[in-house]
Amino acid sequence: MLQKMKKIQVLGPKNDLQSVVDVLYHTGTIHLEDVSKTILPGDTILRKMDFTKAGELTNILMKIRGIFISLPKIADDIQKQARITEDLQKKSQVELIDRAKYVVSVLESTTKDLAERKSNLEYTLNALGRYEKIIKKIQPLENQLPVLKGFEITVVLIQREFRDVLELVRNALVEITRNQFELISADIDEATIATVIIFNKKYSEQVHSFIFSQNVNEVRMPQEYLGKPFIEILGLITEKRDKTIDEMSVIDKQLENLSTEWYQELAVLKKVLEDRNEEAGVFGKFGQTEYTFLIEGWVPKKYLNRTKEALNKTFGSRVIVIEVEVSPEKMDDAPTFYDNPALVKPFEFLTNVVGMPKYREVDPSPLMAIFFPFFFGLMVGDIAYGAIILVFALVMKKIYKTEIWLQHLMDILIISSIPSIIFGFLFGELFGNFGEMMGWIHPVTFLGITWNRMEAIVPLLLLAVAIGVFHVLLGLSIGTLNALTKKSKKHAIEKVGMIAMIIGILLIAGAVMKLIPAILLPPSVVIIVIALVMIIYGGGVFGAFEIMSTAVNIISYARLMAIGMASVVLAVVANQLGGMIDIAVVGFLIAALLHIINIVLAMFSPFLQSMRLHFVEFNSKFYEGGGKMYKPFMKEKEGG
Repeated sequence: MLQKMKKIQVLGPKNDLQSVVDVLYHTGTIHLEDVSKTILPGDTILRKMDFTKAGELTNILMKIRGIFISLPKIADDIQKQARITEDLQKKSQVELIDRAKYVVSVLESTTKDLAERKSNLEYTLNALGRYEKIIKKIQPLENQLPVLKGFEITVVLIQREFRDVLELVRNALVEITRNQFELISADIDEATIATVIIFNKKYSEQVHSFIFSQNVNEVRMPQEYLGKPFIEILGLITEKRDKTIDEMSVIDKQLENLSTEWYQELAVLKKVLEDRNEEAGVFGKFGQTEYTFLIEGWVPKKYLNRTKEALNKTFGSRVIVIEVEVSPEKMDDAPTFYDNPALVKPFEFLTNVVGMPKYREVDPSPLMAIFFPFFFGLMVGDIAYGAIILVFALVMKKIYKTEIWLQHLMDILIISSIPSIIFGFLFGELFGNFGEMMGWIHPVTFLGITWNRMEAIVPLLLLAVAIGVFHVLLGLSIGTLNALTKKSKKHAIEKVGMIAMIIGILLIAGAVMKLIPAILLPPSVVIIVIALVMIIYGGGVFGAFEIMSTAVNIISYARLMAIGMASVVLAVVANQLGGMIDIAVVGFLIAALLHIINIVLAMFSPFLQSMRLHFVEFNSKFYEGGGKMYKPFMKEKEGG
């Protein structure tokens, strides 16, 4: 339901501004307004707030993040972090930045140096592993390699499907080295060919340049490995790997020691600086005088005391909260905050797709939460279909947990599947007439009518139209309430006139059909005449055209019967067609396929038609939209 909003101003000494913003940010109740937009040109007393520390804050935060990432993560000490948080939050902006600068001065160069050394060692370790792997692959070729002074050896790995490139390499080497080379190839595994090339060192640059241009994988060994037997190279690699691992262990120990000493403060400092950095983005909305600041915004009435208490606890009488009197017309500028129950939240999502309600409008979401599932269930009206839709929605919710929009849609299907099952019992439908054919279930007889949808066509049509009359009258009644709230006399009269017109027409129809006494016919005509005058007075001549539009709206509810009828007909056809096939398995598959198609249609068509009945036929009678959502100044929730 709609939460009443209060406009407030927060005033205090400029020295306390950052701390006040910090308290408001963590309290998370105020929807900030831009005070600077209300400052008149030439006003020498109230000016827009300047915040020159934002760039410095961002820069120091990036450095703290870099240090934090460089250190190994350890378990959070909740109690120690709480003490550090309390201490840091008491600091002014300047004091907080000074502390952060000190931490950076102590840790930045050390952690950066250690991180770079560790990165280089990791690169060396990876390279050693790569060399070892290659040498082990080409070791069987060692006996075929000539030992020549002044010659260089390089290894090229080629995928077997590109082995034709070897001939191209051979021909190019003949020209580059004037035939002063050797080329030996062997299959290393199912996918790779190793090619060892021995060539005169004076052609080194041209050879490597050519190999690079062919986009093949060249493995160039370090200088200290050249000219040595492969078994000796493998020994050197093992020796260097062990040395590298030892060096990395020493660096890891140094980083662990730094983390033990500084991790808890860094974690808190990073979080506090991130909050302050986000807070800095709103300083441009504040006003200031020479010595004071001014913050303006909206707070839900139920959160007003919480906001005041949070500020009073920290600042006492130094910071005051003023409730601003706002005219009813200006209340349209208030943000909209509908604090509805969980069952209504998914329908809020549908409403907000069209647009947020204005502050003084009636929220259509709770009404949609009632009528939408009812309409959906009336159109689906099958026990099995309702159960399958329920299971489908539950599975989709579990699979796509992070898709918020899909979660809302599946919640709507879950809620709507229950009336579908209930109406299925009323209509005696389980996979259409299959349940009745098996003798498991039968349509309910109520008010002298057996509610079999294949037979009770006229009663269902009358029921659909009656629902339409009620729904449209309810919409017009809410429209009247909205008009009175906004003190729009003419619109209120127009809405009342339209209600009277519908009632008059119904009375005349009842009298003509002899459903009510004929003596009510003359008063009904009088009601229609008065209603017409009211409609024209409230909406002008064009308002009279709304009579026809409203009549069409009511008739449109006949789709509740038509969509449901189409669904049950397709289900019956599926059962009959399946039963006509001599081969039972084939008949079952055909019937199952048609039912699957019908279930898919039963999810989409009733959903869309229910939306249409609300957004076009119902909401149009009272809903204007165009409001702004209540967005409290607070840290965004993770995953939300």
